[in-house]
Amino acid sequence: MAAKLRKGDKVRVLAGRDSGREGQIVSVDPKAGKAVVEGINMAIRHTRQSQTSQGGRIPKALPIDLSNLAILDGDGKATRVGFRVEDGKKVRYAKSTGDVI
Repeated sequence: MAAKLRKGDKVRVLAGRDSGREGQIVSVDPKAGKAVVEGINMAIRHTRQSQTSQGGRIPKALPIDLSNLAILDGDGKATRVGFRVEDGKKVRYAKSTGDVI
């Protein structure tokens, strides 16, 4: 299946404790069907002090399921993603407006 959401996309969270918040995708794991979104689904990671880094409580973004994310179109509204062929290339487009993403 083609990737509807990719690294760098602006998305809105649809479900969960961060519902309604927006962020940018940092990484996508297509096999697991999850993505890490900047500033969303944060958890505290307790790290031990080492010679190179200081220990302490470090906030870390955890993966969120792709089904709980919606891409934002040019107007900043959440939309679904579709595919079509333009000039011999497969492109993603916003289903609400028809604009190419």
